[in-house]
Amino acid sequence: MTQQDAQWLERAVALATANVAEGGGPFGAVVVCEGSEVGTGQNRVTRDLDPTAHAEVMAIRDACRQLETFNLAGCVLYTSCEPCPLCVSASLWARLDRVVYAADRHDAARGGFDDSAFYALFETPRSEWSMPVAHLDLPDAARPFDTWLANAARTAY
Repeated sequence: MTQQDAQWLERAVALATANVAEGGGPFGAVVVCEGSEVGTGQNRVTRDLDPTAHAEVMAIRDACRQLETFNLAGCVLYTSCEPCPLCVSASLWARLDRVVYAADRHDAARGGFDDSAFYALFETPRSEWSMPVAHLDLPDAARPFDTWLANAARTAY
């Protein structure tokens, strides 16, 4: 960790704190590329009625718009709190180089944001999940992928 990492984390914490003052959740995030801020996000779940509007996801969306790309390789995500499984997945899909966080999952749980049920769920066989995730084998199930592969103009990601 560097002094710059600490400064960007302080920025994420400030965004989170300001968001609470504005009626939002206690999460903030910043995407940095080549030493410059290229995206910010604050938790907007209740404001936007969007369960995916986590600070990290919002910062990734903002950075992608600013940089006009869906690939954030070369960028770092700084977030006020340890990312939940949704945000870790979004970070992986965005191809971020690193994720750096301040508060951890235990701090989040103390604040009423406990992700432990998700971590426990992922260690359980899908057949035991309270929300069924089931596979139904349709004859044309792979057709979208066949169409995708046949499309010479597709953008690989």
